[in-house]
Amino acid sequence: MAVTSSSTTASEGIQGTKSSATIVLTNSPHNQFFVWREFLWGALAGGFGEGMMHPIDTVKTRIQSQAILTQSQNQKTILQMVRAVWGADGLRGFYRGVAPGVTGSLATGATYFGVIESTKKWIEETHPNLGGHWAHFIAGALGDTLGSFIYVPCEVIKQRMQVQGTKKYWSSVVMKECASDASLSMYGYYSGMFQAGCSIWKDQGPKGLYAGYWSTLARDVPFAGLMVTCYEALKEVTEYGRQKWFPNSRFHVNTSFEGLVLGGIAGGVSAYLTTPLDVIKTRLQVQGTIVRYNGWMDAFHRIWLIEGAKGFFRGSIPRVIWYVPASALTFMAVEFLRDQFNERKTPNTDTVTSLILDKSKPPLQHN
Repeated sequence: MAVTSSSTTASEGIQGTKSSATIVLTNSPHNQFFVWREFLWGALAGGFGEGMMHPIDTVKTRIQSQAILTQSQNQKTILQMVRAVWGADGLRGFYRGVAPGVTGSLATGATYFGVIESTKKWIEETHPNLGGHWAHFIAGALGDTLGSFIYVPCEVIKQRMQVQGTKKYWSSVVMKECASDASLSMYGYYSGMFQAGCSIWKDQGPKGLYAGYWSTLARDVPFAGLMVTCYEALKEVTEYGRQKWFPNSRFHVNTSFEGLVLGGIAGGVSAYLTTPLDVIKTRLQVQGTIVRYNGWMDAFHRIWLIEGAKGFFRGSIPRVIWYVPASALTFMAVEFLRDQFNERKTPNTDTVTSLILDKSKPPLQHN
């Protein structure tokens, strides 16, 4: 028996029957899944994580781009690079390129989490026998791919602004070195995000803004897939451990804290494994108007011949240092926003959509 009625009518109906009843709330607007919320929460979380961790990303980009900016094999360590950025530009040097970085992360975060949750819900509803880690991997990869159309141009602008630092540093150090070598030709100084985009478009066209696009996808598709797969797997392991070691306990881990810890681990592991792809992408995106790498395979071949395996893992430590807290903050923010808005219940406004009568139980007793 199924009826649609208010809670008052339902209670009157229960009193009038001699069988026990179970009320099931299934159509509360607060229990419904809204795709736009996942896109919004993902965008806010992605921008938040990028903004917080941008200085570390600047150090990573500077380390990875040394080989084509200075033409020297005497590479700076992490600490030396931090001192160099601070000495030349101060605090502003670490935040060069933060605007395009946050803009790209807003787009990527929105599509990443929105597509992941939408795909998971679609699989649960239409193909309940499917799912698992492959579904998570595909959903994460697809979400990141969709965001790449906005993310890649923002990444190109961000990384060029990061290696430039302040105008004083760029003109006094890098351009002076380029002037001493006729084979080097670098781009002009970018005063801001929009000026940089217009300048790159004018000099190189769409090809300049999408420099290293395929290498970015080659890095981000496996990274995005690995991260969400690792995160979901860690959640399953955590739940399994809770049920095994605390089967009768009411102990429950806060989802925001769980997102913080497990998201950080998933981001760090995925970041390290995809560092070689990140090195190739960075080299292709920060090089000047004279192309020194003739595509992805040429970059791979020349890095291997000149720098060896070590060259592919340049910047791996700051990359992991960046992604552990950035991923932790991103997943924490998403889980927090979901808890606060997606699952908030207001019992007074819920409606009863089904009334299940269980005749196997004895009639209701009245005093």
